[in-house]
Amino acid sequence: MAMPLSHARAVVLMVLVTLLWSIAGVVTRQVQGVSGSELSFWRSGVNALALVVLLVAWRGRDAVLRTLRDGGVPLWVSGLCWATMFSAFMLALGLTSVANVLVTMALAPLFTALLSRVVLRQPLAARTWWAVLLAGVGIVWMQAQGVAAGESRHLMGMAVALGVPIAAAVNWTLIAHLRARHGETGAPRDDLDMLCGVLLGAVISAVLMLPLAWPLHAAGPDIGWMALLGVFQLAVPCLLAVVAARRLAPAEVSLLALLEVLFGVAWAWWGGGETPTGATLAGGTLVLLALAGNEALALRGRAQRADTSPVQPRG
Repeated sequence: MAMPLSHARAVVLMVLVTLLWSIAGVVTRQVQGVSGSELSFWRSGVNALALVVLLVAWRGRDAVLRTLRDGGVPLWVSGLCWATMFSAFMLALGLTSVANVLVTMALAPLFTALLSRVVLRQPLAARTWWAVLLAGVGIVWMQAQGVAAGESRHLMGMAVALGVPIAAAVNWTLIAHLRARHGETGAPRDDLDMLCGVLLGAVISAVLMLPLAWPLHAAGPDIGWMALLGVFQLAVPCLLAVVAARRLAPAEVSLLALLEVLFGVAWAWWGGGETPTGATLAGGTLVLLALAGNEALALRGRAQRADTSPVQPRG
């Protein structure tokens, strides 16, 4: 029997997940002469193949097929969300800098909170409203760089990148709604459903991107780089993130996920020759401060409520 994952090990595992996620930008910059649509096709296709192998090895073929058969509309909606995230991310990288894409993606927790407020009627704390405002100022600051320089590709890249946090917000809100409706508690079946949604998303993304990418131009080394992304930047960390999320609070997962931005910018700076502009650094700092402050205050509030809650006698 596997040993239960401790909180400290779950934190370390989540840090590893963000480190693997963060290599996307610097690895993509090693690929030469390949369009964003072809990059997306290869990454999603390899990710789908890797997830099939990993899921079958982990859960068994019958369980995977049963989930794909019985998942219904929610599973397909989740798959479409994942497909949007996979495709928009790679297309955005072809239009603007890694730093801009990652900072824009980091808005997912705030978008999720806002959508949960509208759809699930969950109350939104004052700190979250302030975080939305501060993050919005940061994004506008970053966008002002492209407006001042007349760089339409930069603005288009930021707009495409927004598809990632929006799709993520829809996906997490959907999952939260299903769990609330069915009284689910995060059992292994739920984890499998979520991962099968990732698998569907990878397949949908590859199918949608293939006509845009055709004819394919990638050579051997480029395919190797994109296969690296599909396996070690998507498939493996997705599985590890699910394992870590069983032990961590949602706010902790969101806070630790922000490390992807820091790691990704550092990788692109060191290995991709992308030096962030002043506007990107200033605007990105505002966004990260807003997100980190919001999640840190959320954790503090939960800890205080836990400390003041009455202790139940043990029978």
